[in-house]
Amino acid sequence: MTVTAGSEAELAVIDGLIAEQEAALLERTPASARMMDEARQYLAGGVASSWQDAPPRAIWIEKGLGSKITDVDGTTYVDLHNGFGAMLVGHAHPAVVKAVQERVALGTHFAQPTEDLIPVSRDLARRFDQPKWRFANSGTEATLAAFNLMRVAKNRKKIIKIEGSYHGHHDSVQVSVYPEFEDAGPPEHPASVPVHFGVLPEVAANTLVVPYGDVGAVREVLEANPGEIAGMIIEPMMMNIGVVPPPPGYLADLKELLTAHDVLLTYDEVKTGLTTHEGGATGRFGVTPDIVCLAKSMGGGLPCGAIGATAEVMAIVEDDTYEVVGTFNGNPLTMAAAKATLLEILTPEAHAHIEHLRDRMTEGAEEILARHRIAGYVSAFGAKGAVIFSEQRINNYRDFMGYDGRYGHVHWLYQHNGGVFLPPWGKCEQWTLSVQHGDDDVDRFLANLDTFATALKG
Repeated sequence: MTVTAGSEAELAVIDGLIAEQEAALLERTPASARMMDEARQYLAGGVASSWQDAPPRAIWIEKGLGSKITDVDGTTYVDLHNGFGAMLVGHAHPAVVKAVQERVALGTHFAQPTEDLIPVSRDLARRFDQPKWRFANSGTEATLAAFNLMRVAKNRKKIIKIEGSYHGHHDSVQVSVYPEFEDAGPPEHPASVPVHFGVLPEVAANTLVVPYGDVGAVREVLEANPGEIAGMIIEPMMMNIGVVPPPPGYLADLKELLTAHDVLLTYDEVKTGLTTHEGGATGRFGVTPDIVCLAKSMGGGLPCGAIGATAEVMAIVEDDTYEVVGTFNGNPLTMAAAKATLLEILTPEAHAHIEHLRDRMTEGAEEILARHRIAGYVSAFGAKGAVIFSEQRINNYRDFMGYDGRYGHVHWLYQHNGGVFLPPWGKCEQWTLSVQHGDDDVDRFLANLDTFATALKG
């Protein structure tokens, strides 16, 4: 049967494929089902994080090695989920294993500095062009510190954020992450919509929302709030809606505008840092912010976070005007893993290998979409990428909300049942390649995409 992209007939086919593939996934994961049932007695919803319970079922993992993970039912997958991008080094990388084993035998925690802090911060300063650093334990902690740094440094309350961007789970960033159309306001002047009742109205009122890629909208907000805005936080490459690169000149123009208004610019590079370039989006696009936030891939699989900033911003930390604190900040195990990750694993050769795999995935996937006449394209940079099943390019949150998420979900199911573990929530998330992936892993991904395309259009 031949169907038109996005037509009722094609969507009916999609619904049928989803039902078929979900049934297949449920049938082959009985051990995950049993563990989920037991966990519900003690864990709210049976999982440690709501993001783990993607429909139709959370998949419980037993182990990972290299580019592969194995679930509790014994199925081994090519892992392109990679812990939402945290496992850029792959699983059980020998350099990380060795570093952590050696460190753990010397003691796991002191709440005092250890030597590895120095080479890690030195390398981050080189990669991201920020002279001063502090550490945290997650991306949420990093962006929380950035918000406080901006507000304290400028003695102002208001922060600008991008509509549809996710920056963690503290109050100020839980605004207009995935607002419904009826609440979001006009596209050119988005409303500040709290994610839930726990975000107080006054917090939302001090978080001003603009569309991605629109410098003019930022200028309007600055002019409407003179002397009231401390800073702006942005994913320089928007990752919460697939993979959306900045328009040409956008980051440079944004930095110039904010500087002219004495407003600080923070990059949330929790997802893009190290994965999209050896120096993250900062290095890829050549525009340095005042503050950069890192997490995920920096720690080689251990909980981590980092905040880099200019000497002027970090002066308020050095004089104790604002304290960046935390019992486990810069803990010995994370710093040992981060040192191995940065200095031993993520070499120029490793990044070149990832770029090779990325090019093969991109070219192969685009060929399959074209051959089967499926509306869509591939957006990929460095280790990150996504197949976007949309006829039109996604440039911002409103574009993202306008295309049907069922395509991403059924693609995730076909990949999963075909032995490739993509991140769930397929419309939103991206794959992450690792230094331990190879061409055979790419071939498996492309074969599964072709199987899905054939089922949809055959």
